[in-house]
Amino acid sequence: MYVLESKGGAIACMLLALFFLGTWPALLTLLERRGRLPQHTYLDYSITNFLAAVIIALTLGEIGKSSDDSPNFIQQLYQDNWSSAMFAMGGGIVLSLGNLSTQYAFALVGLSVTEVITASITVVIGTTVNYFLDNKINKAEILFPGVACFLIAVCLGSAVHSSNTADNKAKLDTLSTDTEKGLNTTNAASFSNKDLARADYFSLKAKAGTADFLVELENRRSIKVFGKSAFVGLFLTFFAGVCFSLFSPAFNLATNDQWHTLKEGVPHLNVYTAFFYFSVSCFFLGVILNIAFLYRPILNLPKTTFKAYVNDWNGRGWALLAGFLCGFGNGLQFMGGQAAGYAAADAVQALPLVSTFWGILLFGEYRKSSKKTYVLLISMLFMFIVAVGVLMASSGHRKQ
Repeated sequence: MYVLESKGGAIACMLLALFFLGTWPALLTLLERRGRLPQHTYLDYSITNFLAAVIIALTLGEIGKSSDDSPNFIQQLYQDNWSSAMFAMGGGIVLSLGNLSTQYAFALVGLSVTEVITASITVVIGTTVNYFLDNKINKAEILFPGVACFLIAVCLGSAVHSSNTADNKAKLDTLSTDTEKGLNTTNAASFSNKDLARADYFSLKAKAGTADFLVELENRRSIKVFGKSAFVGLFLTFFAGVCFSLFSPAFNLATNDQWHTLKEGVPHLNVYTAFFYFSVSCFFLGVILNIAFLYRPILNLPKTTFKAYVNDWNGRGWALLAGFLCGFGNGLQFMGGQAAGYAAADAVQALPLVSTFWGILLFGEYRKSSKKTYVLLISMLFMFIVAVGVLMASSGHRKQ
């Protein structure tokens, strides 16, 4: 198997993972805003997310000769390492729950803020746990100031969401009554799905950031957000953050066996075998839950069927691409973490920098917002950049 050992190679893996992991949420958000049901999207995503792990395992995990002390992927599948495999599968379960929660949080809170809050919680909790699991190979005097910067970013992210929500409400409150269509738009909560279905806002091609744009978006998207409490979105966001903070430490335990659960003489799981088990549990939980959501949807989404999902090719290519990006991104993160320490690898949680770029470019987030929102947004991103730089500077080197 291929073993990544250099610090430079680990950082390169982290940077590539950063781009992949920051892009796939934008693709899921794009499909939701075009009206594709999230259950359909997540089922497609789950397939290629798992396929990415299989490809990594059968390529990088099978390079070179295999031995009893350093087994390749397939040989390790037959060894008595189920205690470590269970840690890996546990990590996949919490990651799947986190990804599923963020899919709905993206719509209710926004792509940028959701990513910032979840990533920051992941770093504050997960990085601290990984630091101690990795026997303190990262520089504490650099690592923990970076963690503090992420914590500040959480507070700023919440403030950005609150300010932007107030901006959007003010825009909708100023929208005059459209007498031609008979639609009263004086209050966001007054919109009903039937009203929005009657309004021909597709033909408006409204500019991003305007009240007409917000109504047009509500009419098109699959998850309706007008009248929804921001508490639901923030709850899903913080729940996802807690889930994300647990998957990396679980993977760390799977590959390094700090709790000594393996029998004497049994080699540790290599990163590729652990990632395979990790992705198996992630795949099955995601598929089971989303098939259930087809028939018992949440957030007032329409019911659908498995047959309808199979026949829904609208945007399927983007959903499949999102799964590949997430799968390869996670694999690269774990490769970098095994080489330089999983605490430093949590620098890939800088993914909100990428997601915010896509949110502004593709979805018009923060267009025509108040100066207060812009100041908070810039402060949040600046603090995030500082935190990522500090976290990468704390990288260590694991003795193989």
